Amino acid sequence: MYKEDTIAAVATPPGDGGVAIVRVSGPDAERIGSEIFQRSGVRNGKFNSHTLHYGTIRDPRSGAVLDEVLLTIMRKPRSYTGEDVVEVHCHGSHVLVQEVLELVLTHGARHADRGEFTKRAFLNGRLDLTQAEAVLDLVRSRTSKSAELAIGQVRGELSKWVDDLRERLLDILVHVEAAIDFPEEELDLLDRSQLSAQITALHDRIGALIDSYEWGRLYRDGAQVCIAGRPNVGKSSLLNALVGEQRVIVNAEAGTTRDAIEESINLGGLPVVLWDTAGIRETNNEVEKIGVDFSLKRLDQADAALIVLDGSDFLTPEDKAVITAVGDKKALFVINKSDLCLRLTTEQIRAFTNNAVFVSATEGSGLDELRKALRSLLMGCAREPEIVVTNLRHKAALERAQESLKRSVKACAASLPVELLAVDLQETREALEEIIGIVTSDEILERIFSQFCIGK
Repeated sequence: MYKEDTIAAVATPPGDGGVAIVRVSGPDAERIGSEIFQRSGVRNGKFNSHTLHYGTIRDPRSGAVLDEVLLTIMRKPRSYTGEDVVEVHCHGSHVLVQEVLELVLTHGARHADRGEFTKRAFLNGRLDLTQAEAVLDLVRSRTSKSAELAIGQVRGELSKWVDDLRERLLDILVHVEAAIDFPEEELDLLDRSQLSAQITALHDRIGALIDSYEWGRLYRDGAQVCIAGRPNVGKSSLLNALVGEQRVIVNAEAGTTRDAIEESINLGGLPVVLWDTAGIRETNNEVEKIGVDFSLKRLDQADAALIVLDGSDFLTPEDKAVITAVGDKKALFVINKSDLCLRLTTEQIRAFTNNAVFVSATEGSGLDELRKALRSLLMGCAREPEIVVTNLRHKAALERAQESLKRSVKACAASLPVELLAVDLQETREALEEIIGIVTSDEILERIFSQFCIGK
């Protein structure tokens, strides 16, 4: 467990604002609230739980009024942390908020560590580990779709799936353990072929969860897309058009872009970071050469590439060099300047790809088709999985579970002793329980909650 002291922190973002919240959690939370808060017009008395109370924050030592506030008390266990929680809703001046927090700390609270409120919610059984991690995803979500996935996991959707897998596994383990404990009994339920079928079915369900990870990762972390091409094909104009504003200098002189320009867009709920990079070509200019090298590095790091070609010009050796540099990475060919006289035909493009879109970055034509094609390229599947894994820790644990189940199937086929089968199945159980936090370590918890902001 943890030391049951009282913690406090500012729960709203730093900086000035209309309202800020100072959150206090622990056994002394209500005492501290009563000592520094004076209810308006009446004596404090007993505060009703889960009710807003209007009054002032006063320093008992000097009697000075710091602010007019709203205070709420949420008594355990019906609070976020499962402990007594007090929240002070004050005006959002940075100086004022710090004064209120310092007053709370001088009355016996300790400044909370990163993620400590959510960590206590987990340790007190208010959230399992997947739900706690989803709180961080929800705070960091950049689109409505990523927020939707996070809130689903906060509500326990993934936990229910993992718990169902665990229950199915325990049903199998019961029969295996019984065969170990009573070897003289002839247990029909331990028929090797039937047992292998059950384990295989469980293996496949876990595989489906693993397969959803790349889909979920893109929504959680966003996709990185490199706009690549030789100089002067309209890469910067294309970025400006997709973003919807002038973010990059556009000039007819080749080599204007020397560094990678990064901008974010929303593709139907999918967060995407676009990199406008220097034109890729052979050059003797040392500064431009550094930009080209950086472009190739960004291209290697990206989830996908937009290969921009000048539709008003013939295919050049530099274009072919860019196509070669992209290699087998996911790529969409963008034939720009389609408003001009086209010299680059569809037939010429088909020598390299069937995945091409004609656009005019300056006129805005073809952009909707480009957005749809890029989203389809990144997602790679038409239908959303029934349940989505977004966390690499969950994926790694599921892969361990799947691998141990694979060994179990081989053990059944080879008629190995049931004791060996039980070992593999127990490893599967431990991997599943690690996901939801039934089995975990202090090191894992520290790593998870250290990613949170202070106050959450």
